[in-house]
Amino acid sequence: MRVVIQRVKSSQVTVNGEMIGKIGRGLNLLVGIAETDTDDQIDWMVRKCLELRLFPDQEGGDRWQKSVQEIGGELLVVSQFTLYGDCRKGRRPSFDRSATPQTAENLYNCFVAKLRESGLRVETGKFGAMMQVAIENDGPVTLILEKENT
Repeated sequence: MRVVIQRVKSSQVTVNGEMIGKIGRGLNLLVGIAETDTDDQIDWMVRKCLELRLFPDQEGGDRWQKSVQEIGGELLVVSQFTLYGDCRKGRRPSFDRSATPQTAENLYNCFVAKLRESGLRVETGKFGAMMQVAIENDGPVTLILEKENT
């Protein structure tokens, strides 16, 4: 499983010209599911996304002391199978490692449900849809989390 975490001042996702999810200060999470992913990766990713200290303890501060939970931030979660695109050979990415749509959607929905258990506001895109994501990066802070099935 791969998650691109972006600390944002705001973020929104649009499908067919309709805004379907919008957040203020918090994290934009782009989520890729691999064919080998299980619930164990989901639990680890949820904990990391909620507990990573990515926010300063005071406005304008330099040190990252607080998690999205501690600041009462918001989450926008967008499925992105292209995170498993392999571009090492040829001119067209291979998506052989991406989970099947059914498997990926089930694990994605599980990830979202577990994030919602935190009590934070969680918005989402539409699984499998062509989406436009507008992100106002804060920093910019962008990290990649990866947890392979071991």
